[in-house]
Amino acid sequence: MQNKITVYLAAIILVLTTLSNAYALQLKSPDFNDNAAIPAPFTCDGNNQAPRLHWQDIPKDTQSFALIAADPDAPAGTWYHWLVFNIPAKIHQLPSQDLTNIKIGNNSWQHKQYDGPCPPKGQTHRYIFTLYALDIPLELPNGIQASDLLLAMQNHILATATWQGTYKH
Repeated sequence: MQNKITVYLAAIILVLTTLSNAYALQLKSPDFNDNAAIPAPFTCDGNNQAPRLHWQDIPKDTQSFALIAADPDAPAGTWYHWLVFNIPAKIHQLPSQDLTNIKIGNNSWQHKQYDGPCPPKGQTHRYIFTLYALDIPLELPNGIQASDLLLAMQNHILATATWQGTYKH
């Protein structure tokens, strides 16, 4: 009976540890509230300044992070505004002063940079910033496309966190 209880307790601890790692990662921005309007400085109506993003509660086996900012409401399908990857596990914010090993993919405008929200006139779109905690650094070059980044991350994602904003042009 003691062995069964020990096995059950070990299984419960394993499940709780897995769940806590899977759901602990948190992403935040001091520049706008989650699910709120994105201020103009971070959009095409401002100066396309990348919003500050901070994260915490990192899964213990994290080796790197990737960040994708996307507009799922774009008329032609998901439009990517920012692809950043190989962010070292020691870094917990973007923009960061430490750019060592950080790589940038091409956004949907084919720019290796952040380009802010710019929906068609009169439309409100959602902009989702997704942070991925990865168990490896990715062996990919600068300038990759979102589809290549997403494919390379498969089977290496320890946790994700999102921060969402809206913008009407």
